[in-house]
Amino acid sequence: MASNPPAPEAPFKPSDTFVYGGDRADEGPFEEWNPTAESIRPVRGRHRVAKQRGGGLARSSTVLGVGVIAAVGAGGMASAQTGKPPVSISIPDLPNVGSLISDEETPEGSATPLSSLGVATTEAEEGTTEGAGEALRTRIMAQVEQQQSQAETKAAAEAAAKAEKQAAEAAAKAEKEAKAKAEAAKKKAEEEAAKKAEAERLAELARQYTLPTSSYTISSTFGQAGAYWSSGQHTGLDFAAPTGTLIKAVHTGTITSAGWDGSYGYKTVLTLEDGTEIWYAHQSSISVSVGQKVNTGDVIGRVGSTGNSTGAHLHLEVHPGGSSSGIDPMAWLQSKGLTP
Repeated sequence: MASNPPAPEAPFKPSDTFVYGGDRADEGPFEEWNPTAESIRPVRGRHRVAKQRGGGLARSSTVLGVGVIAAVGAGGMASAQTGKPPVSISIPDLPNVGSLISDEETPEGSATPLSSLGVATTEAEEGTTEGAGEALRTRIMAQVEQQQSQAETKAAAEAAAKAEKQAAEAAAKAEKEAKAKAEAAKKKAEEEAAKKAEAERLAELARQYTLPTSSYTISSTFGQAGAYWSSGQHTGLDFAAPTGTLIKAVHTGTITSAGWDGSYGYKTVLTLEDGTEIWYAHQSSISVSVGQKVNTGDVIGRVGSTGNSTGAHLHLEVHPGGSSSGIDPMAWLQSKGLTP
């Protein structure tokens, strides 16, 4: 008995809607495609599922469907046999067809399940984001602390510099004030010493010089203007005193002139050792003669009102070096320690 050869197997054509055991007429026979190193390229970043070629998609879908149905059937049978309540079976989420069909290919040797691919990628991204955020936060806090430390250090340095500057300025000011006080004290001491020396000198001179008369009143001063004087101003110092009041030699010297001299009346000239001439005018009488040496305080005449005079007084003039023009007798007497 001849056996009939087996009929050729009809080509498998999956349809758009998967039906277990059904055929699809729009696709021909498919073969399983295994990716190789030459047919894929590395993908950076997220894991992506490459598009399967040929009949791989349909075959994989068939196997997955059979596995799901078998699991469901097994669960139902177990429930029927044991009488226990049915156990809920969680079917993992599958990526959509667009994610499965991609221009990029999955690297060879990738063992990431399709159902856990999205979760793993999300967790990896979240972990990476959290880690990066924590690292960024740590770096920012470190920078803030560093900047705060630098600001505090700078402020402390500025405060120290300011305090040092103020201390230096205060020290310089104190030193300047102390120096000024020392200089003032030194100057004051020098002035006091000079005054003391001058007082001693004048006291010594006062013992050598004397005023020309006594019991007097200053009636006219040097340079005073008036019609009584031919030059228009007074050329000496007038000591008004009663007639006959003694006239004295102001200092040691020699009588170089004695007698009548017109508007001066009776006049005596005493020449001192330094050549200064002292003129005594309007005398009522003269008690010395030319060439006579006299000492300080010696009587040389008496007060009168001779010549161009309006009353009894001594007209005193001082001519340094025998000059024709005189100087202020008041200042000269003061320079000798005398106070008219």
